[in-house]
Amino acid sequence: MPKLLLILNRANIGGIVSQVANLYKNLPDSYETHLISGCPEADEASADAWLQAMDIRVTYVPNMQRAISWKKDREAYLFIKNYIRQFQPDIVHTHAAKAGALGRLAAFACNVPVVVHTFHGHAFNHYFGKLKTAFFIKIERHLAKKCSAIIAISALQKKDLTEVYKIAPPQKVPIIELGYDFTKLTENTPQKRQHFRRQYQLDDDVIALGMIGRLAPIKNPSMFLRNFAKVYAQSKQKVKAFLVGDGELRQSLEQEILALGLKYSSAPPFDAPIIFTSWIENVSEVFAGLDGVVLCSLNEGTPVSLLEAQACNKPIVSTDVGGVLDIVVPNETALVSGRSDDEAFYQNLLAVVEKTSLREKLSQNGKKNVWKRFSIDTMVSKHVHLYEQLLAAEKET
Repeated sequence: MPKLLLILNRANIGGIVSQVANLYKNLPDSYETHLISGCPEADEASADAWLQAMDIRVTYVPNMQRAISWKKDREAYLFIKNYIRQFQPDIVHTHAAKAGALGRLAAFACNVPVVVHTFHGHAFNHYFGKLKTAFFIKIERHLAKKCSAIIAISALQKKDLTEVYKIAPPQKVPIIELGYDFTKLTENTPQKRQHFRRQYQLDDDVIALGMIGRLAPIKNPSMFLRNFAKVYAQSKQKVKAFLVGDGELRQSLEQEILALGLKYSSAPPFDAPIIFTSWIENVSEVFAGLDGVVLCSLNEGTPVSLLEAQACNKPIVSTDVGGVLDIVVPNETALVSGRSDDEAFYQNLLAVVEKTSLREKLSQNGKKNVWKRFSIDTMVSKHVHLYEQLLAAEKET
């Protein structure tokens, strides 16, 4: 029975946790699997209750956090190293940057036979300055040399890792796309839509556009707000913007909204054109209640919110970043513009608001696109095949 240790950055509600949870729950019974993780940050919603409901047991790693701290990072590293020594896994599979660095170093120190890392996004674009970015690239190249495999979750990400940043050679970087169970997400949609729109006091003729995720600089929510303000002034349609999430930019965004001459609400009565909802655990209600989903990020891996939006028949307005073009079809399931092209983004936002036929077309095509391509069974079988391949190769050496 192969022993597998999965290591997560943080157990917060989001795409990476969803991916790892689906892998954990659907591996063959022949695998003995453990999951360890950092705790969510203060501005993130915990996935603990959600993981418990899935009967997934998590061991939390003290002091593993997003920010770099040599003292805390060393304590987290020693905890992981001790856990590995006790569990003695055949495979350590890390997910995302911090868990990837500490987890792989600990696995190497303990001579784990197979060490795999998945890049869900990367910190090479728009996260840090040039010097720090160069430092992280150097670290990733060093870690990749000792890794058994580096998993990319899209073709574009593989190109970045192998050709642009030269983290690892192509033969060491298999592509395993996200696997997702869209069934629960799309159950009882009419009831969920009614509940969401009643809660936020939305009339039937109001077009609700929403951005879902952390209110952080990399997510670029200001782009949504300033272009929504133009749509609100230009369009004759009733329209509202929703910011679903929370984070460090919350207060500054409130000031931006006032500077744009608009108002916002975060509690009843929801009579302002822009609504802050904070985190909503049942994201399926959000998708049911919205009429369009917006992504303005400066950088992304493979944004799960856009997979979910398509599965829920929602039109998308997005910037062309990261793996976006790996999961949407421009002008068929989403309207996509350049990362810094405000005018094109505004025109796309306006078109989705103004043109009912366009919204319907994007909605209908979205579901067909993702239900065919992204399934849990496919994702899990590709992981199992990779694990078995790497274990067999290790036995031969």
